[in-house]
Amino acid sequence: MLKYVNTGVVFQEIPNEVTLSVNISNCPCHCPNCHSKYLWDDIGEMLTNEVIDDLIVQYGANVTCLCFMGGDADPQTLCELAQHIHANHPKLKVGWYSGRQRVPRSVDKQLFDYIKVGPYIAHLGALDSPTTNQRLYKKEQDGFIDITSKLWKKTEVASAI
Repeated sequence: MLKYVNTGVVFQEIPNEVTLSVNISNCPCHCPNCHSKYLWDDIGEMLTNEVIDDLIVQYGANVTCLCFMGGDADPQTLCELAQHIHANHPKLKVGWYSGRQRVPRSVDKQLFDYIKVGPYIAHLGALDSPTTNQRLYKKEQDGFIDITSKLWKKTEVASAI
């Protein structure tokens, strides 16, 4: 059973996608310095196929990807929801941000177009830092490729005119 707390349209989580992010509660990872500690608690509304369908209808063509932010407490249900999205909304890509170091063996990774793994470790930085321990993978024909570097902040050099 998964519960979600809130949603939002984001532009930075998945490169080149307009992403509907779904924040899932009851996170078992409890990363030190977590920026979303409110998601540690078992709060929110049930996340069902019907809720997913309603969210997708609500946002329509404005989003190209739905990303589950969490779900580590019940990866089987997360897989069922991803399967539902692919079956009923085939143009929409599916992502998963996991706080785990690795995807559990029981998870069918092919159900996801994007998978982020790794706990947040403050001194290593978030996904936008080249020193991060976290990794974002994109599904390609030959398997998953690491696209983490696409999120790294670029330092811009100002020039005098």
